Amino acid sequence: MATTRNAHTEWEGELLKGLGEVTLDSSGVGHFPVTWASRAEEPNGRTSPEELIAAAHSSCFSMALANTLTRAGTPPTLLTAKAAVTFQPGTGITGIHLTVQGQVPGVDEAAFKAAAEDAKVNCPVSQALTGTTITLTSALS
Repeated sequence: MATTRNAHTEWEGELLKGLGEVTLDSSGVGHFPVTWASRAEEPNGRTSPEELIAAAHSSCFSMALANTLTRAGTPPTLLTAKAAVTFQPGTGITGIHLTVQGQVPGVDEAAFKAAAEDAKVNCPVSQALTGTTITLTSALS
């Protein structure tokens, strides 16, 4: 069964001096302020499209990796995944780097790296972002 999730943004003013607020409509868990400065300079308590993409990518990747490991008969005890999305003003998103550490009983480093690479390629967010270079560092902890 397909699902649809919704969010919306209200923006006031011009790009450089304006401000907006992103609302997560489907979950209702929050409203997040966003500005050009929080995107291109320092966050200063505000989010950016890139941070929201990083959140989506790290969570999707974690789920895909947990699924891959579980299907192989070695469910993880703990996965800690991070996504770093790089934004260059005037160019756009120039890359995403995923980092994952895992506690997975019965799995060696090579098998974990292979599962992580599979998850990187096959998680739905990675597939949606195929126009972006996505790199990965993985290690058992």
